[in-house]
Amino acid sequence: MNVQLLSNKTRDHVAGYWKELYCVTPQLLLLYFNIVLSSSRNLRVTWELTVTDMSGRESTLELSWSHFSETSLTLCWCGGDCLLNYEEIFSLQLHGIRRIAFSCPNLKKPSKRSLVANLDMQPLTKCAQVIGQDQFVLLKLLQPGIIIGLWRVIHSQAAVFFLHYYSLIIVAKAPIIQPPFDDIDPEYGLHGYKLHIVLHDTVCKLMSESFSQLFCHRAHISDGWIQLTAISRTNSSQHIQFSGKPMLPWRCEALEGTVENCCIMSLTLLDEFGNQFSCVTTPISMELEKAAVSYDYDGEHYLIQHEDSNIQVKMQLVKTTAKKHFVVSLIVYVSVLFVNKHFSRDY
Repeated sequence: MNVQLLSNKTRDHVAGYWKELYCVTPQLLLLYFNIVLSSSRNLRVTWELTVTDMSGRESTLELSWSHFSETSLTLCWCGGDCLLNYEEIFSLQLHGIRRIAFSCPNLKKPSKRSLVANLDMQPLTKCAQVIGQDQFVLLKLLQPGIIIGLWRVIHSQAAVFFLHYYSLIIVAKAPIIQPPFDDIDPEYGLHGYKLHIVLHDTVCKLMSESFSQLFCHRAHISDGWIQLTAISRTNSSQHIQFSGKPMLPWRCEALEGTVENCCIMSLTLLDEFGNQFSCVTTPISMELEKAAVSYDYDGEHYLIQHEDSNIQVKMQLVKTTAKKHFVVSLIVYVSVLFVNKHFSRDY
């Protein structure tokens, strides 16, 4: 929405108009992402992966398959000898390619390239984390949103990128809306957050939930993080059941399988004005919690965690004896430094 174009027409509206205007509902958020989704398809956007080996030689790979979900896009390159051993790759570059349509069918179509990701592979390979495996494939997380699949029975590898739709907007150089300055509210920037989280695989959706009015009192800031509790473990009315089983189906040429206790998490956090504050799309794994005790659920307890410089996510799940999965706790931690920068504060 272009506020500048609306300002002259709406400056005389009653108090509360702008509050209603900035009140982003889950339905509006999903509508916005659907617009991004349809635009990326209609604009003839394709994707290319450029691999550079240790000698500096480059090769460009065509996309094997893609999957559009509610708030994110999955891109995969696999099959044959398309990828070098990931330990022998110097860098990876992901480009979005928009083909320009011409009326002449025989004329070669020009394109516009946008750099989406540029990875220095050497430090990433040293700290790659195994997040799941089955009898055929081993999944290694290079960094949030990027995994390498290593096949055990054939000499082949796969690179998979998970992109949040907001990251595509940033690449498109859309203007970033800053919140207004406020030196009156003593807890400005600590309340009014809206969270939308989706758990899914490359086939189906496991969970899609929105939470509003998340907050953290200034006195509760701890170790440089503010805590936003979306689902409380002690409030069973907030607990949410999965609609399926957490797993990552995969396929490559004639092989296919399923890595259990893994899925994709796509998280969108908005500030109190409905502006994008932070977004994450990454594969996650469920780690068994051996010491967990619950009097409400009979079954195994798992922990899902994600952490980067700006945000942490901790989610606790229970797999009951009836093979049902429940989310019993969901907490998002936001870096105070990130909050200070966004809201021009000094907490």
